[in-house]
Amino acid sequence: MSDTVTALNIAILTVSDTRTVENDKSGQYLVEALEQAGHQLVDRALVKDDIYKQRAVVSDWIARDDVHAVISTGGTGFTGRDSTPEALSVLFDKTVDGFGELFRQVSYEEIGTSTIQSRAVAGFANKTVIFCLPGSTGACKTGWTKIIQSQLDASYKPCNFVGHLTGANS
Repeated sequence: MSDTVTALNIAILTVSDTRTVENDKSGQYLVEALEQAGHQLVDRALVKDDIYKQRAVVSDWIARDDVHAVISTGGTGFTGRDSTPEALSVLFDKTVDGFGELFRQVSYEEIGTSTIQSRAVAGFANKTVIFCLPGSTGACKTGWTKIIQSQLDASYKPCNFVGHLTGANS
């Protein structure tokens, strides 16, 4: 990142039927990573893998003027309870198709064909970018370090999401 960081306000959502804030390693990793990159954690929530609970939390965040980005972890697999893509993609004004494609590409280097079981998605809703990552800490590290961090860095060239989130690209 450059010496002058455009600090964004980021909310973290953990979707899990089993985790608590105390043992949420993936959510905690994301909190530490975004703060280390110079951004601010504005809210954090942990909800059960329930479509309407996820939508309620994220709808509140995207309605706020002080939230630039939401990163969720969990609920992107194929088990019966995994519902994050269904819960959150309906909120998108625009889908960031390349995010899921790129996430699976870079994940392939780490976990091979198991990456096809990831339904990672991203989109924009009310000038807020929403990234939906799998629940493993490894997947969160991959998503953050190989994609999200640079897209939330105003100095990343040739383009990044910062102008879309701060109104500079309106």
